[in-house]
Amino acid sequence: MADQFFQGSFHDLQYGVYGPKESELNLLGDVRGKAILEVGCGSGQTLEYFAMRGAGELLGVDLSSKQIETARKVVSRFDIPIHFIEAPMEEMDMLPESSFDIAVSMFALGWTVNLEKTLSHIFKALKSEGIFVFTWEHPIYSLLDYADGKLQFRLPYETEQFEYHESWRAVPIVMHYRKLSTYINALIKTGFVIDQLIEETRIPENDTSKPEKWYSAAKARMLPPSFTIKCHKP
Repeated sequence: MADQFFQGSFHDLQYGVYGPKESELNLLGDVRGKAILEVGCGSGQTLEYFAMRGAGELLGVDLSSKQIETARKVVSRFDIPIHFIEAPMEEMDMLPESSFDIAVSMFALGWTVNLEKTLSHIFKALKSEGIFVFTWEHPIYSLLDYADGKLQFRLPYETEQFEYHESWRAVPIVMHYRKLSTYINALIKTGFVIDQLIEETRIPENDTSKPEKWYSAAKARMLPPSFTIKCHKP
């Protein structure tokens, strides 16, 4: 289903569904000349965004060969070093040490089956004072269903677990549910210094999404669909 995910170029980075944008938050700053790593690069739109803004070198890691194939095409017109690694994010041992100014993961980090190991690879690959920004679905939002005109929890937040979804784009997936504190504590344990936690929503006035949808304005008005963390390697 990789070909379903390319939907055009990014003119701005949006931190999650209904989330604020990079032009507003300025979490990454000036990327000109910077070496940037993307964990879960998908079909390459984020890498393209950085290339258009003058990044000096890019490296994308993704599990899917088809996603990487698309990403290569998306960034092929840029005359800067752009590399790709096909690997699970838990197995990024081959990343060069202390080589990147910025690392990002846009709605990908939560797929990891080993959060601590994945974070250790990112930490090792960053230069001193390098920043890491990631966004993922908010752990509480993931546990909510809308039924009979109201929101209700279908799983307890306190119990971390995984759940099978049989019909997401007609392809079975496994979702891992972690508490927000788990992400924060794993970052601290790895050695990162946390600079900012963002739990904000930006709901368009003309949004007419049905409340039964996974992402809907009705749910987003109650809880942020995503969270974003900015941290750095000291």
